[in-house]
Amino acid sequence: MPATVPATVDETKVAALSDEPLDWRYKGLPTRWWGRTPAQVRADAVDPFDDGAVGPLCVLDESALAHNLATMAAWCGDRGVELAPHGKTHMSPQLLARQFGVGATAVTLATISQVRVFRAFGVDRVVLANELVDEAGLRWLATELDEDPDFHVVCWVDSIRGVELATSALAAAGSSRPLDVCVEVGMAGGRTGCRDAAEVDAVARAAAASRHLRLIGVAGYEAATGHDVGTEARGLVRDYLGEVRSAVERLESMFDTDEVLVTAGGSTYFDLVADELTGWPGALAVRTVLRSGCYLTHDDGLYARTSPLPALRPALTVWAQVVSRPTADLALVTMGRRDVSFDQGMPVPYGLTGRVTKLNDQHAYLQVAHGDRDRVEVGSWLRFGVSHPCTVFDKWQMIPVLDDRRRVVDLVRTFF
Repeated sequence: MPATVPATVDETKVAALSDEPLDWRYKGLPTRWWGRTPAQVRADAVDPFDDGAVGPLCVLDESALAHNLATMAAWCGDRGVELAPHGKTHMSPQLLARQFGVGATAVTLATISQVRVFRAFGVDRVVLANELVDEAGLRWLATELDEDPDFHVVCWVDSIRGVELATSALAAAGSSRPLDVCVEVGMAGGRTGCRDAAEVDAVARAAAASRHLRLIGVAGYEAATGHDVGTEARGLVRDYLGEVRSAVERLESMFDTDEVLVTAGGSTYFDLVADELTGWPGALAVRTVLRSGCYLTHDDGLYARTSPLPALRPALTVWAQVVSRPTADLALVTMGRRDVSFDQGMPVPYGLTGRVTKLNDQHAYLQVAHGDRDRVEVGSWLRFGVSHPCTVFDKWQMIPVLDDRRRVVDLVRTFF
């Protein structure tokens, strides 16, 4: 993955999304938008609620998006690291184009299906942050590499068996280009990755010996055991990143590249990655690539508590109506597990002191504080922040982007 060549997306294909008519498929949008294109809605600069949004409705805040894009790009520039944002967060070519526009050097993805989506929009730099042992997926990838010399992708290996499967599938496909791989260093009690130095070295040797793989670096994921930001937890993360660093230095002679790739960095500990995986010895040329994704929208829950970049602003919210007030201290709101995340905490009501205590598929249970009882009436529209944006985006195929006056400035399409 050459650092000197900017990552690109096919702007023509992205722009064409604005010309596809809206219809009943896109929940929450006003019925009067059906048959119109996002470009036409955007040109009218309408307020979706004045235009008849039926709710619940997920929206993005344009000023917060722009702020977060600029803030993260500046932070990475100051720390001397690259950013390959995790595209699984939003699965939106439009949002990825904006991330590329401020300097992101690749997109990170988790599955071969996600890679196929972004390849359909011409994305040419992909970090597949996972092991790939699926024969059909490897054959497809081999074809993509052979047909497009400007396409670059790297994935992980963490077992000799995985190296053998990848080598066999690529050989069967008649691939003329080797697949770039990083050996993954695993975290104790975590997810994938080699669990000790001897295993790291053995897998690296196997990858380096493969005629169809090219060993170019070391990968890790430092949040595999959680998002605790206490002193002890951060110390354990530093220790783990020290193992990643040691692997890079130990395997230096095996890498088939002029510039070694070392990559880690989710959305909670990317400051520690920048601390521990930069400042390499002068003879060792290393690119340090973060894979953070949730910085783009931030949130009002998990990452509000754990992000090391407090200047980020929440950009993703869900609006819903009060549909019932069965008791003085309870309101039922038309927003549920089909509409908003709940895996890392409940939605957060804006401007109220009460809290969401439970979600059904289509309802939220809002505990109404005494001082808010006159403001939470049946029919009222309420705005909710989210905790963990990844599992909000996947519930919405079309999301309006609103300016500070709540006027539509864009509509973002997702592909989950």
